[in-house]
Amino acid sequence: MGKGCTAVIVAAGTAQRMQGIDKMLAELGGVPLLLRTVRALAVSERIDEIVIVTREALLAQVRTLCREEKKLRCVVCGGDNRAASVLCGLEAVKTDLVAVHDGARPLVTAEVIDEAVKAAEAYGAAAPAVAVHDTIKIARDGMVEQTPDRSTLFAVQTPQVFYTETLRQALLSAMEQGIPLTDDCSAMEAAGHPVHLTAGSEENLKITVPSDLILAEAILKRRERT
Repeated sequence: MGKGCTAVIVAAGTAQRMQGIDKMLAELGGVPLLLRTVRALAVSERIDEIVIVTREALLAQVRTLCREEKKLRCVVCGGDNRAASVLCGLEAVKTDLVAVHDGARPLVTAEVIDEAVKAAEAYGAAAPAVAVHDTIKIARDGMVEQTPDRSTLFAVQTPQVFYTETLRQALLSAMEQGIPLTDDCSAMEAAGHPVHLTAGSEENLKITVPSDLILAEAILKRRERT
């Protein structure tokens, strides 16, 4: 391993909630969403290289789409689930630190990235997050069982940044134990590694449903005016 940080962009999902839209290739402000994500990460001086993990059917298309991006190291095929896809990406990482980022978060800023990388250097694991504004209910069979204290709740975003080998071992351990993982921090937590939260951004949204594209377009237009 060498010094620095590689961004692993996870873009291997099937986008089941996008009503038939392939969100990675959907245009956002006239630019394919995945390409916007690559360029957003490349702006950060803390990101040295970029690895993209995508579906086998999109490998050639993504390589062509991103061929002129100077920080791109390679495009690799993902696995059967998110954890397996991240492990595929880690195989191409040659740096001490890795920043795992959702391909569907094209509006992340250099400030959010840089703060997470800096915190990971100090604490070993870090992720941007924003406070939850809504009241959250824990329910079972349609009945409320508990209302957690909103002041303790945070919505975690990406990039989530870790020491590369520590994340690899945490993911392998979680998969061997059958622990369900919704993000990479979950693997680290299961392995007993504390995760430091940094300042996220309300604009660092994940494109999940078609209406998210409309919101992202509005954010882009506002940024262009300022």
